[in-house]
Amino acid sequence: MFSSNTSQVSEDRLYVEDVFSTYLYNGNSSARSIDNGIDLAGKGGMVWIKTRTQGGAGWNHVLFDTSRGANKILYSNDTSNQNSSFSDTLTGFNSNGFSLGADASTYWVNQTGYGGYASWTFRKAPKFFDVVTYTGTGSAQNIAHSLGSVPGCILVKRTDTTADWQVYHRSNANTQYMVLNTTAAVATGTTRWNSTTPTASVFTVGTDTTVNASGGTYVAYLFAHDTTSDGIIQCGSYTGNGSATGPTVTLGWEPQWLLVKDATSAWDWRVVDNMRGMPVGSGAASLFPNLSNAEFTTSTVAFSPTATGFQVAGSAAQINTNGNTYIYIAIRRGPMRTPTLGTSVFAPALGNNMAAANVDAFTSGFPTDLLIRQAKSGSEGTFQDALRGVGGFLYSSSTAAESVSTTYARTQTGISRNVATNFSDWIGWNFRRAPSFFDEVCYTGTGSALSVSHNLGVIPDIVIIKRRDSANQWVVMCPVLGYDGSGNVRNLFLNLDNAAGYTVLNNNSTITSSSIPLVGGGFAQVNASGGTYVAYLFASAPGVSKVGSYTGNGSSQTINCGFAAGARFVMIKRTDSTGDWYVWDSARGIVSGNDPHLSLNTTAAEVTTDDSVDTDSSGFVVNQLSATNINVSSATYIYLAVA
Repeated sequence: MFSSNTSQVSEDRLYVEDVFSTYLYNGNSSARSIDNGIDLAGKGGMVWIKTRTQGGAGWNHVLFDTSRGANKILYSNDTSNQNSSFSDTLTGFNSNGFSLGADASTYWVNQTGYGGYASWTFRKAPKFFDVVTYTGTGSAQNIAHSLGSVPGCILVKRTDTTADWQVYHRSNANTQYMVLNTTAAVATGTTRWNSTTPTASVFTVGTDTTVNASGGTYVAYLFAHDTTSDGIIQCGSYTGNGSATGPTVTLGWEPQWLLVKDATSAWDWRVVDNMRGMPVGSGAASLFPNLSNAEFTTSTVAFSPTATGFQVAGSAAQINTNGNTYIYIAIRRGPMRTPTLGTSVFAPALGNNMAAANVDAFTSGFPTDLLIRQAKSGSEGTFQDALRGVGGFLYSSSTAAESVSTTYARTQTGISRNVATNFSDWIGWNFRRAPSFFDEVCYTGTGSALSVSHNLGVIPDIVIIKRRDSANQWVVMCPVLGYDGSGNVRNLFLNLDNAAGYTVLNNNSTITSSSIPLVGGGFAQVNASGGTYVAYLFASAPGVSKVGSYTGNGSSQTINCGFAAGARFVMIKRTDSTGDWYVWDSARGIVSGNDPHLSLNTTAAEVTTDDSVDTDSSGFVVNQLSATNINVSSATYIYLAVA
């Protein structure tokens, strides 16, 4: 559950998780509901579905909306009129998503055996999205809308007969148009928009029959352009530079969904999102609104999310021809609310014995942003995350560079593998990014003083940094432990048992609620020129997580985290002397007796024979035992606990 900072959520403060969803699912050939948390029944909106693994003739992109009604299909990839002949496709719009039928005829939305489906849901809301239907007059006319702001992009489709999809985009002139179902570059045609720029209340259509034939029926999908700090959607453009290090687009936030098209040349439209895979520095999984093709991934087409936008990270002509103009729609990553329940952002999970491929290896109940897993019989702790690509492995007890597997994928409830595997010996700790709790940033070092932006929204208490492209230590910056007189933050190393020390890695500057300062001079652990890095940021979210420190008393003491029902995850590291990075969790057992624990800095097997940690409703209890030494008298410790 997530809460707002205000007592009442209004449309003046939009949260992207309320109005947009990318939801992945497998067909089951039975009536079902897709519960994505979006209120379509009360607010209205549009659902866009495409099978990911099937392509070629007939495997269309299918679009439904509340204004035209359920089971009324449009195809983004062709000119066909509205198809109302199928009664078992999208059968209803619900208060928390939509319903699907058995799909016995089309196989477009819910068939067993035809691979996974991607769905994108857009809820009507001011400053985000609107759906309008109208009847043509044959003469220029204004069409009223409820977007509450000037549209950044408009898609118009005639529904009573065949016609191309017409696209208005604010980056083009009001005398220009594009066509969603073709590869065509931007063209001039003053009869589409009557050479008139849309306003916050109307858009104008001219006399062209694709937008305004007398008696013709039409639907328009309107996307807002909002550059305010709280905005969740922008429609803009960038100019290609033809380099593998492509242009950087600044939005003010990290995107989760992009629609991109070359306006200068004839290339496909493409949709990428962070559920199917939009990892930093490697190929994005693309679907093509103008084609019925299956999903396609290539390393030369990459959009690398940043905390403030995205970088075009590939030299392929379709996304980065030197001098060409590319238009886009970008939607902000969520959730934007601060969580109020630990279960909404963290889940410890025993690994599943995957009898079949493509099911959850570790089930979290939410889309996992970071999975840390370790074998109970002994192994290196493995970090996998969506921002780097869930098949990218970093090992917590090793300095090794990142290694990559293509067998893992993100799901709505965890992370799956496309090979049947028995993970029953493993424990996985699933984290979801959320304000005040956990964030992640990937960046490239410069060798000079560098400020790395983040979206945690508060000052992080712990920042864990690992170099990805070559071997190096895991640096743990600990603002929660303070700074020395020169401004150096206290540091540890995740792969070592060393005591904490002060270093110059933070460039003698304070880590803030929006940025991490890093020293220049080629410090390879955090900022070598050209080096690639990932940073994981954790903070104390009231009632959800707590990062803190304590001094041992030599016997037993309660660590009050402000929780209501105790900790489900506890990580402890001694800071004044050597000590492992111990981890306990409720999936293996945090009880009044012995509690299994693993060490992230070693490959040792799970220890099950000591009672170092006990339960307490406010947090957890630490007991002094020689096996772990987590409560030595006068010793100092740092911990991360999650409710």
